[in-house]
Amino acid sequence: MPNIKPVSDLRNYNDVLKDIVVGSPVFLTKNGRGRFAILDIKEYEKNQATIKLLSKLIEAENRIKIDDDWMTEDQVKEKLGV
Repeated sequence: MPNIKPVSDLRNYNDVLKDIVVGSPVFLTKNGRGRFAILDIKEYEKNQATIKLLSKLIEAENRIKIDDDWMTEDQVKEKLGV
């Protein structure tokens, strides 16, 4: 269940911060509408790494679609010196 609090609760920010754990961010509302999300730095870094990985995978997939020049297993081994 999401942890939702009004932004006015930041007056006592220690109470808000103690509720933040990995996998359970605190969502802040302003005038009854969602406005901010506060999350643990580990979760933020994980999200950023996931975004970066997905971007690289999309880039590689697009490159494969454009350049249909595949290497054989032997060519890969030779290139890697294995």
